Amino acid sequence: MFRLDGKRALVTGAASGIGASIAESFAKAGATVWVADLDEKNGAAVAGTVGGEFVRLDVSQESECQAVAQRLGRLDILVNNAGIGHVGTLATTTGADLDRLYAVNVRGVFNVTKAFLPDMLARRQGNIINLASIGGVVGVRDRLAYCTSKFAVVGLTKAMALDHARDGIRVNCICPGRVETPFVSARLKEYPDPKQAYAEMAATQALGRMGRPEEIAAAALYLASDESAFVTGTAFVIDGGFSAGK
Repeated sequence: MFRLDGKRALVTGAASGIGASIAESFAKAGATVWVADLDEKNGAAVAGTVGGEFVRLDVSQESECQAVAQRLGRLDILVNNAGIGHVGTLATTTGADLDRLYAVNVRGVFNVTKAFLPDMLARRQGNIINLASIGGVVGVRDRLAYCTSKFAVVGLTKAMALDHARDGIRVNCICPGRVETPFVSARLKEYPDPKQAYAEMAATQALGRMGRPEEIAAAALYLASDESAFVTGTAFVIDGGFSAGK
């Protein structure tokens, strides 16, 4: 069992899904957890469940990120999980669509990390975990803006890992395949036959099913723990075999 006793962690986009599972796993491992999200109701509920504190945060706003960093002070583990999606090809994606995804998925990672980095550098200690996607490692049909933003997250991860490897700061990212989250469930309801849509999505993974949030959280817990002290700059793929044949 990986332990995080005495560690202080912030998880963005933690009001539901993967973020909520990560917050829960960190708290069970002994960390003090701050749950950050725009969803105040669900975010506060998650914070209550894990015995942590809710922080309302729009990661696309640099000033808000700086304010939260000043208020929290020392942070040992930062999980940049907040993200949004968009369905569309180049032909059906607008510049505004791309900007909207970049503001959250890319600038969000940049803004939050930049706010907490000075203290990590001063203490020569920090652990940053970014949530990318299998769509940041291989192309996915009809997800142009999303893939573009997640490839950028993988690039940010690798660049930061190299820049700060000798500063006592580790930076890694996780690249999940399709995972059963409230976001995915909501999207499925938009299809004429949700059950058929689910079956088709599940079939794209070699294992024949979608992942579960707690399976992604388990990887985050490992990366956050001291047992992964020799791991930095990695893009940890957890996709049920989706990319194995690509």
